[in-house]
Amino acid sequence: MHFVLRSMAILIEEPLLAAVPCGVFLALFAVSRKLLVLVAAGAWLAYLPYELAMKLRILCSGECNIRVDLLFLYPALLVVSVVGLVAFAVGVFNRHA
Repeated sequence: MHFVLRSMAILIEEPLLAAVPCGVFLALFAVSRKLLVLVAAGAWLAYLPYELAMKLRILCSGECNIRVDLLFLYPALLVVSVVGLVAFAVGVFNRHA
């Protein structure tokens, strides 16, 4: 899990990359029509402008190097993503079973 959270740190430098999981979850929602998958897409979509505003120093004045907010955001995005993936898998599995 530490590796996953550490890998997400690339989003600090390149916040537009958050559009990738958002797009993936939107595609999965189109297939599954599961609300939890759409919630995961929404979480990533909400994170994108937030992180972009942090990078542009709009939401953060001066010292932005210590990002305590990420102690909450990264695990929350990870949990929402896993829940979205499980909801997709269950939905697709139940449809084909």
